[in-house]
Amino acid sequence: MYTQIKNAGNSLFWRISGVFLLLTILIGLAHVFITAYTAQKYYAETTQRLNADVAQHLLLEVKPFVDGKVNEEALHHIMHSMMAVNPMIEVYLLNNEGEILSYVVLDKKVKLKSVSLAPVKEFLKNKGQTFVLGDDPRNPKKNSVFSAVAVEEKGKALGYVYIVLVSEQYENISETVWNSYLLRLGTRFFTFSLIAAFVLGLFILWLLTQNLRKIITVVHQFEKGDLQARIPIKSNGELDNLAYTFNKMADTILQNIKELKKVDELRRELIANTSHDLRTPLSVIHGYVETLMMKQGKLSPEEEEKYLNIILKSSEQLNKLVGDLFELSKLEAKQVQLHKQPFLMAELLQDVSSKYTLLAKEKQLNIIAQFESKETLVYADIKMMERVLQNLLINAIKHSTQGGKIILSVAEKNDQIEVSISNTGEGIAEEDIPKIFDRYYKVEKHYGENKGTGLGLAIVKNILELHQSLIRVKSKLNEYTTFYFQLPAHG
Repeated sequence: MYTQIKNAGNSLFWRISGVFLLLTILIGLAHVFITAYTAQKYYAETTQRLNADVAQHLLLEVKPFVDGKVNEEALHHIMHSMMAVNPMIEVYLLNNEGEILSYVVLDKKVKLKSVSLAPVKEFLKNKGQTFVLGDDPRNPKKNSVFSAVAVEEKGKALGYVYIVLVSEQYENISETVWNSYLLRLGTRFFTFSLIAAFVLGLFILWLLTQNLRKIITVVHQFEKGDLQARIPIKSNGELDNLAYTFNKMADTILQNIKELKKVDELRRELIANTSHDLRTPLSVIHGYVETLMMKQGKLSPEEEEKYLNIILKSSEQLNKLVGDLFELSKLEAKQVQLHKQPFLMAELLQDVSSKYTLLAKEKQLNIIAQFESKETLVYADIKMMERVLQNLLINAIKHSTQGGKIILSVAEKNDQIEVSISNTGEGIAEEDIPKIFDRYYKVEKHYGENKGTGLGLAIVKNILELHQSLIRVKSKLNEYTTFYFQLPAHG
């Protein structure tokens, strides 16, 4: 696995290097062609600007038309003179429709019979200061820079002198030289670009992937079982964000493992406690049923009734234990659906306490109710709240001393309704208070041996948590214990 991760890191390094190199080549090509195009355009525009008055100067030396007719002799003489000075130019005489009336070129390969006048008129309108390309009579598929001037005689427009400033011969030579130059420039640039891109790319990517290699190393350590391995974070880059995410993930995994271990410990404890609590009533039931069967017809009616009552109580205890286990499992799995409604908490507390009046009298306990207002409404699941009050009241009766008292209270505190059940008795030691809501925890060293499932307070805690409330305890050893919680007031 580590080799695969390492190879993946190296593969990523070379892939990024290749992409970087390809991008550099593409940028280099684009740069060469853009430079070439710009240079050609610059040369053409410069040529036109410098030679914009060539046609005007020719018109000063000769009259192209005499009495409306082409002055061939004079025109050819001056044209040849100009071409002797600058062999790149081609001179054409056009009529008002752009038809070529006469021309002087190095050879006679003129392929067009007319020239578009739109570029000519634009050139004349801007006095040659705007870059514009016109037709090349010898190359119909190309445009060329030119100079032009309108020809008039006695105020009448007769045509145009149209001079192509870059001849076909010049373009052929220029193209050959340019291709050679472009080849040399491209070869040098590409060679330099490849070397520079390769060296710089390797160096930069080595720096960038250095953190990636550290991340891979830590991930490998984590894979091998070092759950404390974490990636050091020094800045806020993308890889550091990845490192932060991994560290958070590792913390979450570690926390989940701890919680799973805790749940497993609780599961084992639950199985042990459940097995013990189930075994006791089952053993009693089994023993007395076996006795009844063995001594059938030999026991007196009083003895049979006694044995049957013991069996009945043990089965009731067993049934209650199974019911509490089922209820607590559903609560802890959050599989209980609340059905909230407004109701009078004082009224519910009185109803619950009335059910346990006889049980309280057996221990000579005095139940005292202290309600600030019996009309106070709370918003909760009434059946769930009845279960909470029953468990707390039974708990108070069990752990009250003979002849003591139990105080039931409902009071308003801001927007909350506080319910408390307090009993006199041995109280709970301070170190035991955080544990009394755990499954099966019994404070026997202070409360004595009390029969019960040990799940009552755990059920209370889970029901109140479903209502976003907490059960709290105040107790003083050998004096009193008070359980209290708050619910939101309604209306």
